[in-house]
Amino acid sequence: MFSSSTFEGNLYNLSEQEPQRAPIGVFDSGVGGLTVLRQIYEQLPNESIIYLGDTARLPYGIRSQEEIIQFTREIIFWMESQGVKMVIMACSTSSALAIETVRSEFKVPILGLILPGAVTAVKAGKRIGVIATPATAKSNAYKLAIQEINSNALCWQVGCPEFVPLIEQNRIDDSYTFEVARSYLEPLLKQEIDTLVYGCTHYPHLSTLLRSLVGESVALVDPGKSVVEACAQELDLLGLKNTYPPLPTRFAVSGSPQQFAQSSVMWLGCTPMVESVNLEHLNINHLSQDNGGLISY
Repeated sequence: MFSSSTFEGNLYNLSEQEPQRAPIGVFDSGVGGLTVLRQIYEQLPNESIIYLGDTARLPYGIRSQEEIIQFTREIIFWMESQGVKMVIMACSTSSALAIETVRSEFKVPILGLILPGAVTAVKAGKRIGVIATPATAKSNAYKLAIQEINSNALCWQVGCPEFVPLIEQNRIDDSYTFEVARSYLEPLLKQEIDTLVYGCTHYPHLSTLLRSLVGESVALVDPGKSVVEACAQELDLLGLKNTYPPLPTRFAVSGSPQQFAQSSVMWLGCTPMVESVNLEHLNINHLSQDNGGLISY
């Protein structure tokens, strides 16, 4: 399932006669997107995947919209050069702040987390809390999407700046992390929420901790699961679902491959081979203005 070497000559550039065998590109700022990767393994086991963690520039949640758009452009430009057939933004911050811009600039179909997550949340309840990065919370992306689907739904959002660094440092079981989580959830629990949305793909790593704080009566919504369900529908619609055995997953990062490999062991169950990618030196001056794909999520 995992890659053992850098793919010389880009073995993922499969023939145009078999586009369904091309990989899906998945990216996040770090290990958070591995929760989406696991959903792909479960729901779409035949799909080959390229996973990119932009670890040199995390956390995204404290960045400006201009920075997030630029980072996302560079990542998708690189992924297109690797021959992906679809891109999943396994990063709520990018989904909230950059998706509309990059969809107009690239031909590859691009799926984000916000709408699939909002649809699932509205099905689960009417008093919805969202925990997210500060940038995602400030954008109001989840609240706007939820209330567009159901104007009667109530939504409260909380920015959680410390979660991503704590998760990246594997401090999930620290007592400090528990206290931080309790402080973030307190205003939402005072509103008697019936649903809690993980507004960042890192947060499912805290699912046991969060469940202990919100109790059994609150539905926990993972938009990562929802976006992979949307991905399956989109692949069917475009005739791109792979029916062949998948190629090994390829892992790449903009920061330290060794650090990412060590951090991801507990989520993957083994140590992946990880390659280094320099995103900041890519020439992205010539972007397509024709998105050319059926993008509905």
